[in-house]
Amino acid sequence: MSSAAVFTSGEAAAILFGVFFTLLILRVPVAFALGLACLPLFYFEPRLGTMMLAQETFNAYNSFILLAVPFFLLTANLMSVGGITDRLVTLSRAVVGSWPGSLAQINVVLSVFFAGISGSSTADAASQSKIFIDAQTKEGYDLSFSIAITAVSAVLAVVIPPSILMIVWGGLISTSIGALYLAGVVPGLLIAGAQMATVHVYAVRRGYPTYPRSTFRQLLCAVWVSIPALMTPFIIVGGILLGWFTATESACVAVLYSAVLSIVVYREMGARGLYNALLDTGKLASVALFCIGTASAFGWLLAYYKIPQELLANVSTWGMGAIGVGFFIAFVFLVVGCFLDAIPAIIIVGTVLEPLAKSVDMHPVHFAIVSIVSLAFGLVTPPYGLCLMISCAVAGVPLRFALKDTMIMLVPMILVLAAMIVWPEIPLFLPRLIAPDLLK
Repeated sequence: MSSAAVFTSGEAAAILFGVFFTLLILRVPVAFALGLACLPLFYFEPRLGTMMLAQETFNAYNSFILLAVPFFLLTANLMSVGGITDRLVTLSRAVVGSWPGSLAQINVVLSVFFAGISGSSTADAASQSKIFIDAQTKEGYDLSFSIAITAVSAVLAVVIPPSILMIVWGGLISTSIGALYLAGVVPGLLIAGAQMATVHVYAVRRGYPTYPRSTFRQLLCAVWVSIPALMTPFIIVGGILLGWFTATESACVAVLYSAVLSIVVYREMGARGLYNALLDTGKLASVALFCIGTASAFGWLLAYYKIPQELLANVSTWGMGAIGVGFFIAFVFLVVGCFLDAIPAIIIVGTVLEPLAKSVDMHPVHFAIVSIVSLAFGLVTPPYGLCLMISCAVAGVPLRFALKDTMIMLVPMILVLAAMIVWPEIPLFLPRLIAPDLLK
């Protein structure tokens, strides 16, 4: 801590977190709560000043890699408006339509496809809630189940590449984004498998409807019309791995490719649709980026007062091995994810826990994936639970309505997270196989 500092680390932490959580209880939006929590320290500390809040916020925005955030959000919106999502629904139905709980299975598989293109869970939750919740209830599914499976499947968008959280993590904690992209594939597919198994159990127990099996011809037709859309993740991830473009440039390529598909190939997006996609992107991106700015100022104050070192001083004496630290990191991110948006949580908590992960030789990519998956689950856990909030808002019911089914669905997903912690090869298998140089 600076020799001229007025506050000790403990006092600074009490002010920062005390003000922040008080404002959250008063229902102040997270981004504003983070910024307002910083003001007392910036004002009373002689060597700082209130203008530093604006300066540190701007420093966070002055980042080339963060340009990827609005571009991936725009990609997701172009997909929804331009008919790409409809073709992926057709493909999902052809693949899993004959499984018990057909429409819910299609919901999960579409999230896997959507995740490979958009990188945004909130965009996934918003678009799929409009498509599936009403459709499932009309077919006899319970409303709480329909909301829960739509919300929990949306979290796949930040685990399966390209992921906005991986871009933020890679830019902040200097981890290869290409390695993170590859490391997210196997965990993402395992989580999707856990969700589909849960749907199967629900469908058998509650008698949810099953569609007739698609013919081989129908499957081929569905694959054929979906091939252009399915090429998007290969272009994005492959381009990064082959060194053709950076993560930000890949987001720009994804926008251009989605626009060409929507306007030229599928011909389902006009000027009005493009305007709406741009408008929705502006709204979503401004919220996400404002959060990043105020969270960065909050994180800067944590570093200034050496609060992370104080918080971890006792933890490092517990003598935990790599697995113990992995479970501790997952627990911290699961709890933090209940109260805080994922991007500010990475900025504030990720940097705090990085030295602890290093102290037990936890691989940086393994540390990142465990953290991101844990944070992803926070998108469906109250009180914050943004994906669950969006799905409930679309259905017109309070958050608590779908809470029981959501918690049940989280259990097998957490078992997948535990397996990733115990066996690091689950996330590291694909990077070691395809691009081992990225792990060095």
